[in-house]
Amino acid sequence: MASLSSMLLPHPAELCSVAVATVPSISFSSVTPQRKRTPTSKRSSKLTKSISPLKPSTTVTKTLESSIPLKKVLVPIGFGTEEMEAVILVDVLRRAGAEVTVASVEPQLEVEAAGGIKLVADADISTCSDEIFDLVALPGGMPGSTRLRDCEVLRKITCKQAEEKRLYGAICAAPAVTLLPWGLLRKKKTTCHPAFMDKLPTFWAVKSNIQVSGELTTSRGPGTTFQFALSLVEQLFGESAAREVGELLLLGNANDDCTTKKEFNTVEWSLDHHTPSVLLAVAHGSEEIEVVIIADILKRAKANVIVASVEKDREILASRGTKIIADMLINDAQELAYDLIILPGGTDGTQRLIKCKVLKRLLKEQNASRRISGAVSSSLVILHKQGLLKEKNFTAHPSIVDNLNDETIGGAKVVIDGKLITGEGLASVTHFALAIVNKLYGHGRARSVAEGLVFEYPRS
Repeated sequence: MASLSSMLLPHPAELCSVAVATVPSISFSSVTPQRKRTPTSKRSSKLTKSISPLKPSTTVTKTLESSIPLKKVLVPIGFGTEEMEAVILVDVLRRAGAEVTVASVEPQLEVEAAGGIKLVADADISTCSDEIFDLVALPGGMPGSTRLRDCEVLRKITCKQAEEKRLYGAICAAPAVTLLPWGLLRKKKTTCHPAFMDKLPTFWAVKSNIQVSGELTTSRGPGTTFQFALSLVEQLFGESAAREVGELLLLGNANDDCTTKKEFNTVEWSLDHHTPSVLLAVAHGSEEIEVVIIADILKRAKANVIVASVEKDREILASRGTKIIADMLINDAQELAYDLIILPGGTDGTQRLIKCKVLKRLLKEQNASRRISGAVSSSLVILHKQGLLKEKNFTAHPSIVDNLNDETIGGAKVVIDGKLITGEGLASVTHFALAIVNKLYGHGRARSVAEGLVFEYPRS
């Protein structure tokens, strides 16, 4: 049976060992989504009016709720929390059927994360003090980890969690900056982000992506969060639930022959040495992990990213219940020109983006001006409807590929054709965002960003 690390996103060899003795093994070999593996000719089938649903959590949740008690999870956030870690944790745990409460340790529910994304918590941490949680999971980030550390209510909740032998976990800076001062790492083998490893007790520090020590689970950074979250899902719900959620997230087996990236009709994405401007259009029902990962990674690369809402309000409710505050409304964003326009997926979000006349006009202008466009998962339907996929190679979420009657290139997580970039979405969106960084800035910048995430990236 494949180990947990073998069926998740790979990481650097010196960092990617999983604590085999403590992490239960999971194999995705029997459930990896079937992708189109060879180029296909143009299909005769027309796009159906309804998009194939991308609501995998429904099936998992119904299955779990019918067989086991509801699991309650607390994910606290504060100013400077790593948005990728927080949002991936919440997304994956909710897909598995957990009742997740996102609690703010700040005076207000709206929290600006480390990369500038604004999240809205479900509750104030003070309202959680009398709750009993099956899991308390701390995202990292700086100064987010210190904000969590300095919250007395959270300290009491987490210490009680440990004393009563219930699950708790931390990732990135949080093991060293938050849990260590609370005395919750005693005699526990622990890992954390490479930048904070020297703060851990030497004898108990381990360089693995995931470390499970009794009730405590720790992990390294944004690039290992899917592994971290699935390990927690397995501990809460069992191996089969973790396997199913991993499948739905498009986390493949290590033996999966899917290529990471393919490029056709190669052109330079020359920007005349100015800072790239990126429009990321969002709506109610957009996939939060796609929105946040794309925005976070491009901001790390120093692109100017504008998250624009096509709704009447800047606050959007994403597909798994995460609340995100956009930078501006699409009507205001249309006053600017963008080097790149990106569309995240999500069935409901895609349907709402399709109806936005301003976005439709911006995409047409983008294409006419030969500027760059990108889409992931179900949002390729939007480009298809506007004829922007005609005679283009692309990839998409496996569930919608057969609805698109243009050329497709299967077996690749990301496909670039001239100034169009497309991706399968969900967990593979990290590859998508790093491919954009590579095209805009070069391989060195992309590799540097990936190292900060603790995410494997080719050396050449």
